[in-house]
This record gives sequence, structure tokens and C-alpha cells, in this order.
Amino acid sequence: MITKVTGKLVRLADTAATLEVGPLEYEVFIPDFVRRQLQTKVGETVSLRTIEYIEGNPQQGRMTPRLVGFLSETEAEFFEAICSVDGVGVKKALRAIVRPVREVAAAIEDQNLEELIALPGIGPAVAERIVAKLRRRMARFALMVARDIPSVEGTPHDVVDETFQALVNLGHTAADARKLIDSVASQKKKFKSADELLIEIYRVQRPGDAAKS
Repeated sequence: MITKVTGKLVRLADTAATLEVGPLEYEVFIPDFVRRQLQTKVGETVSLRTIEYIEGNPQQGRMTPRLVGFLSETEAEFFEAICSVDGVGVKKALRAIVRPVREVAAAIEDQNLEELIALPGIGPAVAERIVAKLRRRMARFALMVARDIPSVEGTPHDVVDETFQALVNLGHTAADARKLIDSVASQKKKFKSADELLIEIYRVQRPGDAAKS
């Protein structure tokens, strides 16, 4: 089983990336969120974590091995989780996951059916099955969500990660935690610790909360 392909990215199409590995070229199918991450890397060496599946009709004897690629093991695990839902499968998941994993995971965690239904090919029934089966498993993707949060200018990324995890531990959803961090991301302040960043987040939120009361 091929689990990783490293080579020069020679072509990037809407649904597939072609990697040159020595005298061989590998065509690797990719969801749209991966394609966007690869757009600036054509001509460079990249590594894709891969999932193998067989495409075709076994009754007709036309079975073709295919590869689906991702930039991290966590993305691949998330994709496999989506594929495990009844009515999804690899082909539908490839078309559907057009948004970053962090956003889809947050929508599942928050039981946001409207956002899931907006994904290509995901109707109301499938969206409900995705939430029912995966909602309680989204916490394992929290660290990946944290890594994808836009950095706070001048602040070490590990401080942002720690702040994100602290907000989740305090009861915020992943989506709310990102919004709270985003609320201070544009400030030209350097935060040396998660405590400093948390204090600023809640200071910024306080005027709005007061206006609501």
C-alpha cells in the first residue's frame, strides 16, 4: 500500500496533482482544499500522504487503483472519517470537501447542518448522518484546527495554539475559539503568553457583551 509520495509537482489540475518521482509520474487525486494549498508549489518538491482505493465495477472486471493525497496525516484521517459515513464514499468526499478541514470539522462539531448542506453533493440526509456519526470525534482534530488559525502578528504560534486549547477547555467550540482569536489578530500587539492573549480577547469582547445586556 502506498501511504506517501514525495516528488516534484509537475502538474496541478482541478482534481489531481502529478508528481514526478525519479523516472515515474504519479497521478494523485486531491480535494479542492488541498489543490489550493499546492497552487504556489508547482515545480517544487512536495510530499503527499496518500490513501489508496479501487475504482471501477468488479462485475465488469474493470478495477483501477487510485491515490488520494493530502498534506498531512491528520487531513487524511479526517477524509477517511468522512468517507466512513453511509452515503458518502471517496468520490463524493473528493467533490464535497472544498473548504478547509478546520471549517468542516467545526461545522460538524457545532451540528451546523446548513454549512454542511452547502458542500457540493451533501444533502440534508447525508449532513445529518455525518453529524450523528462524527460530531463526538471532531475534538481529535482540534490541534490541526489550531495550527490553521491565522497568526496573531508578533506572537509566537505556540502561544496562539495554547490559547486556542485553553478556550476549548473553557467550553468554547472550535469555531468560537477561532473567532475570539481572530478578534485580536489584527492588533499590532505582541503577546508573550496565553494568559496575556486570553486577557486581551476577553477585554475586546467585554464592550460588545455590555451593549447586549
